Amino acid sequence: MKILLTANDITIGGGLERVVCNLANAFNELGFNVEILSFYNSGGGGGCKFDLDSNIKLTFYEAKFNVHSKNFILKAFTKTIYRLFVAARLKALYKDKDFIIHNCYFYPLFKNKKTKYIKIKHSDFKNTYTYKDKIFDALVVISLKEMQLWQKKFNNVYYIPNFMPTLAKQETNTRTKTLLSIGRMSEDDIKGFARLIEIWSLLSGEKDFKEWKLVIVGEGEFKPKLEALIKQKGLSNCILKPFTKNIKEEYLNASIYCLSSYKEGLPTVLLEACSFALPCVAFDILTGPSDIIVDGKSGFLILDGDLKTYANKLKLLMSDESLRKNFGQNARQIVSEKFSKLKILEKWLELFKLLQNKA
Repeated sequence: MKILLTANDITIGGGLERVVCNLANAFNELGFNVEILSFYNSGGGGGCKFDLDSNIKLTFYEAKFNVHSKNFILKAFTKTIYRLFVAARLKALYKDKDFIIHNCYFYPLFKNKKTKYIKIKHSDFKNTYTYKDKIFDALVVISLKEMQLWQKKFNNVYYIPNFMPTLAKQETNTRTKTLLSIGRMSEDDIKGFARLIEIWSLLSGEKDFKEWKLVIVGEGEFKPKLEALIKQKGLSNCILKPFTKNIKEEYLNASIYCLSSYKEGLPTVLLEACSFALPCVAFDILTGPSDIIVDGKSGFLILDGDLKTYANKLKLLMSDESLRKNFGQNARQIVSEKFSKLKILEKWLELFKLLQNKA
């Protein structure tokens, strides 16, 4: 079986890109012929931020125009004529693929009869619904909260969440006095790092927590603004670190994970944090955290935008090591039961079989 996975830019090291790499490695382990197509290469060196098996082919399309350009005319051109051009090229280049799994904003406007086209909806319905989704043979939704919304518009919607490639063999040291957050520092600050810094400023100066620190790991164009905010608030105990492939060390050196996003699909970082037995605190946004965190058992879900309550829940965890350990163990168990690679791959194989039988 030949499978192509697409991505906007595999070099940026975001959550979506990690999902693509995890799927590619998993399909490769099943003996499939797997290729990743990245439309952009902002990294310049053709590299991927995540580990890929040597059997997986990584191809860069080197798209010339960006659909998110701030130039109105260029943006309009990219979303119309250029998209048609790209779609025609993809039809010609990938006639031999059994499945093309889309994770990007280029659509298969021209299709090959042999190929089945799947779209993974990584974000929420409100921000990603488009009539062009009718093009696909299947839409994969990664959050249960989204299923009903998508099923009102489409008949071919399937729930397949992200998975943990492997359950971490090690567990975090709950005595460590470090809060951790990981993600891309994009210009729109969709990960909510600015409000996480605001939350940290509410409690970091308290005497009981003077030995604690907040570590945020990531890269992106918003980083200078975050640095300026940290400096403005005088938070010497808030540290920004660059992305690293050895991310497990960051999890192992933390005792609480903080998710402050405004929106998510199914955040891989949250799955990973739980895998390392980290208790997690997150805003209860439309999708993502509530699929993973059981409030009051493996972490805390906070009303979106309630910074004070978020800070208070962090205080509770920071003050009680036994609570951190208990929540962390529960988090690890939940992830191992609901999001194992074996269980999720079974869902993918069922979908492949279903689509092939419809041929």
